[in-house]
Amino acid sequence: MSLNLTDITLTYPDGENRLTALDDVTLDVLKGTLTTVVGPSGSGKSSLLAVAATLITPDSGTVTIDGQATTGLTRAELTELRRHKIGIVFQQPNLLPSLTGAEQLQVMAQIDGRKPHTAHTRAMEMLDAVGLADRAARRPHQLSGGQRQRLNIARALMNDPTVLLVDEPTSALDHERGAAVIDLITRLTHQRATATVLVTHDRAHLAAVDQIAEVHDGRLHLPATPDPTAAQCSDRIGSPDRGGPVGG
Repeated sequence: MSLNLTDITLTYPDGENRLTALDDVTLDVLKGTLTTVVGPSGSGKSSLLAVAATLITPDSGTVTIDGQATTGLTRAELTELRRHKIGIVFQQPNLLPSLTGAEQLQVMAQIDGRKPHTAHTRAMEMLDAVGLADRAARRPHQLSGGQRQRLNIARALMNDPTVLLVDEPTSALDHERGAAVIDLITRLTHQRATATVLVTHDRAHLAAVDQIAEVHDGRLHLPATPDPTAAQCSDRIGSPDRGGPVGG
């Protein structure tokens, strides 16, 4: 296993009471597999991703990354763990407008302590992996929405993480570009042996995933196998998550 969430409960203040975002959630994700977490807006999807990313500490339960339990780690130790073990693909790429595609990736490697030449070599390798080697010198405004999202994925994989966490990668893309991004994430998950969790409200591209987890009112449900007919039942559930961690 590369990612284990065990008996996770997470609550937030709600006036004089507490609002339960995650209710006794357990999820195991193997290396080289893609788990998709689906559910309506406000169901707890984003909260689950934030806990898995060690960005939020749950009220109870254990998060284990590549065999290391995160309970009791200091803020500095969690930052170090994220830097080396976790790649995060945010819903919005948030690319630096002044940097080229290659430079966006090189920054990540240099933060990790790699020398400039090594960082550049790794950046070009990752750009090639996502089909952007010929766009290495272009800045974000010169790239399409799908290309920016591919660059976002390459950046998340730059430091060779064990766990890849992906938040709504198709929300700003049309159906064709969204399908291409999901195909890319699936391929890279298998090639690079990451334990990948992809959060989405969109059921249109789920036929090829290894595991589907459904979240409703903070509770996680795991069907035995992915249902390839799910996309025929509903293209979308709810609307894209907006706002803070409780919202999805």
